[in-house]
Amino acid sequence: MTIAFLVAYALLTVALLAVAVVNLRWMLDAWIHPEGVDERRFAHEPGNRPVHTISLVVPARHEEAVLAETLERLARLDHPAYEVLAVVGHDDDGTRAVAERLARLHPDRIHVVVDHNWPKNKPKALNTALPVCHGEIVGVFDAEDEVAPDLLARIDAVFQNTGADVVQGGVQLMNFRSRWFTLKNVLEYFFYFRSRLHLHARQRFIPLGGNTVFFRRELLEQARGWDPECLAEDCEIGVRLSCRGAVTVVAYEPALVTREEAPTRLSDFMRQRTRWNQGFLQVLRKGEWRRLPTVGQRLRALGILGMPFLQAVAAVALPLQLLSIWVLDVPVALALFSWVPLFVTTLTLAVELVGLHEFCRSFGLRARWTDYVRLAASWYAYFLLLAVAAARATARELRGQKGWEKTAHVGAHRVPLDVTERVAA
Repeated sequence: MTIAFLVAYALLTVALLAVAVVNLRWMLDAWIHPEGVDERRFAHEPGNRPVHTISLVVPARHEEAVLAETLERLARLDHPAYEVLAVVGHDDDGTRAVAERLARLHPDRIHVVVDHNWPKNKPKALNTALPVCHGEIVGVFDAEDEVAPDLLARIDAVFQNTGADVVQGGVQLMNFRSRWFTLKNVLEYFFYFRSRLHLHARQRFIPLGGNTVFFRRELLEQARGWDPECLAEDCEIGVRLSCRGAVTVVAYEPALVTREEAPTRLSDFMRQRTRWNQGFLQVLRKGEWRRLPTVGQRLRALGILGMPFLQAVAAVALPLQLLSIWVLDVPVALALFSWVPLFVTTLTLAVELVGLHEFCRSFGLRARWTDYVRLAASWYAYFLLLAVAAARATARELRGQKGWEKTAHVGAHRVPLDVTERVAA
């Protein structure tokens, strides 16, 4: 066994360990820094009154199954000065009919914007709405979102009390028992919005979430809106605004998170993750992150944008490396060191098992013992799914395939609203 091989083997082990440690560190930030709990809550002082006008943009394409209830909920929010802009495609008669029906029910609140771009995608829809937004603050929601009634008032207070340029609220997938892969997907969101994004915000580089994110309109106009060709428009604009020095505040409280639906079909999940990963590749290739002022920020940006692909490689490489211990004549010390990444990875599973309890406690749910078993049993298979999605994203990017692969929504996260019958009439 050559020295070169042993060095390469050791470097692979170090790389696998680094990926596992960074991922674990991101997950645990909210608990490593408990003194930041108050900072992570929505800033609110007695006597705060809403002072901003707000425009809420809801891009919707083939969303007849969920859009009516979303718009009805948005029309009931507790804020004196806001509008809802439902953006529908010129070729999407079904969704347009739903949006126009709700606009007739709430003519002073809901307006329909028709997107004539082709081909269609979310950033083009957002850019279509931006010139007709009247609010000082522009917020983005998805067509299936369940929004807390007092969220806008609290968002208004955050802008007042912090002077932020961007406020990112919490988003949480809810249907953790729909399929074997939805439980891990739900926990990903829990740790991402509960912990990881707060760390990125402190480090002044943050790939924003796709909804429940609010911008000062003048900032969006100066940035010329969203990148119309990027498949991860939320990440891209977060990176671009971070490079411009925009101050982003992440505010999280379980009672105020926007509730969403995890994809219930494996094909939808894979298309969604492929799109996100390919979008991250586009942002990497675009290179805006190189404009960050410090080397440390640029290295963190590279790690954040590259992490989906590093995790994909780790998911495949780790078991192969451990198998090689038995096949190859690896020195004892190096063989023992090879188990360290697996130990850290196992700690990640333990944290997620505890996280399942915390998630259920935070949202008034009860975890069954079968949920813990299902999480442990499906844990590695889920990472293999992510690895396939990362490989598929890379292949699509190399082939120049930029089409938007849409995720279907069926409302699996919802308790029906009491006015659904009236809305559908």
